[in-house]
Amino acid sequence: MWSYVQYRRIGRDLRTQHQNRGTDIDKRPARDKHIDGEDTPNSAANKSERLRPARSKQDDVIRVEFMGDEDPLDPRNWSLLARSKNIAILSLLIFVQAWAGGAESMANSVASKEFGVSKTAENLSTAMYLFGIGTGALFCGPISETVGRNPTYLISTFCYMFFVLGCALTPTFGGQVVCRYLVGLFCSATLSINGASVRDQFRPVKRAFVFPIIAWANVAAPVIAPIAGGWIVSNPSLGWRWTEWVTLIISAFGFLVALLFLPETYPPILLDWKAKHLRRLTGDSRYRSEHSESPKFLCKMRETLPLPVTFLAREPVVAVLGAYLILLYVLLFTFQSGFDYIFKETYGLSPGITGSCFGAVAAGATAFTLGAPGLYSWARYHTEFVQGASITPEFRLWPGIVAAPLLPICLFWLGWTDYRTASIWSALGACFLFGVVLIALYVSCYEYIVDSYGDHSAIALSSVTMARYLVAGGMVMVARPMYEGLGVHWTMSLLGCVAAVLAPAPLVFWKIGHRLRRNSPYAKA
Repeated sequence: MWSYVQYRRIGRDLRTQHQNRGTDIDKRPARDKHIDGEDTPNSAANKSERLRPARSKQDDVIRVEFMGDEDPLDPRNWSLLARSKNIAILSLLIFVQAWAGGAESMANSVASKEFGVSKTAENLSTAMYLFGIGTGALFCGPISETVGRNPTYLISTFCYMFFVLGCALTPTFGGQVVCRYLVGLFCSATLSINGASVRDQFRPVKRAFVFPIIAWANVAAPVIAPIAGGWIVSNPSLGWRWTEWVTLIISAFGFLVALLFLPETYPPILLDWKAKHLRRLTGDSRYRSEHSESPKFLCKMRETLPLPVTFLAREPVVAVLGAYLILLYVLLFTFQSGFDYIFKETYGLSPGITGSCFGAVAAGATAFTLGAPGLYSWARYHTEFVQGASITPEFRLWPGIVAAPLLPICLFWLGWTDYRTASIWSALGACFLFGVVLIALYVSCYEYIVDSYGDHSAIALSSVTMARYLVAGGMVMVARPMYEGLGVHWTMSLLGCVAAVLAPAPLVFWKIGHRLRRNSPYAKA
């Protein structure tokens, strides 16, 4: 809806220019402009220059491009209020779809009894959700670059709601498993390309402020959902299926808000719209955007599908930081089963109180997010307050450098204070620290990959997204056997040892990251 209004507004503005200036829309000299959001070295000197549509050598195509650094069509030049509104709506969409990943976790015991399966088998509902996201992540980037971000978000969210409804109504375990996979598949668009939407609208320095907000929506929703789920399951007048009904209600609200108010932000699509209006206004069919001549979806998929394996195998940054994100998501989703052993069995808590223990993780994630203005101010100071300046990717690693040693500490702390004689507040304190570390490492890894790989960052992130959701889905299935076989102490110790091995990674990349980028065919030098 809003994107249609946006399309009409572009046409109206061009029509006004056409009437005021005649058929020559803009006669000013052209200059090079990067649409990807990074300024050229001479941008300050050329700031007052504007772009006109550029002609090809054969004079048969007039290329439609942004008219300088301050073109109002460029999403990075929209008002701060408009962009803040867009991020708020996008965060709402992310939150309600990530919520679906944790909504059922507290219903495991009740649902497994109703379907006549074991608790471990019932974990398949969460695993299939994660598998769905992992398999869909590869396709979402090329789809959004073909049709635009807005239709990708809206159509996938609309389909996602139908399968949430299916989860609420299905009478069989097989039906639940299939619906949960499809819920994850259609969630994958929102959960995998949201970083690209941030990059569309914000220059490097401001991304230091925005990324923590997007990260919070990604990681807080799966730990807030069990809080509501625990109390829903504890209420005999509601039943466990109300966890799905609540998910559907909040998802429908998010969808309606996005339908009415979320604009298109992908710059090539906006330029394509401008070219269409120019062709209609002038009667000149030579007006073309670069997007209109880019490879079609199937061609993009043939190019894209082999790349995730290439990135994971040949790019140390993607492989190591991807492993870090995999570990974080394994912990995040195995805790949905693990809290039954860490809190419910140790302290004899009810499902409602056990679910509320996830609030400690959410509180830690929120505490870090509230520090986002500090990260932004630090980034501004680092660039000496130069407007539109870029920053070195290694600067993004500082939150990870500080947080990385704290991850094994909080895991050992949680594991070896899990005794009935120890205060429950000790375990909750470890969970709070885990929440802080979780979002700090998430933001640090994501921003470093985005800044390091530039135009290839979408492929790099889709590689990491695919791997982390597929591995987390597999680990969800072994979570209960692992906690039952090893116990809480040794399970946390095992995961803590993995975290300790990965802890030096951010510091190592801070030292040698520039050399790795120089040697990479995909990274920005």
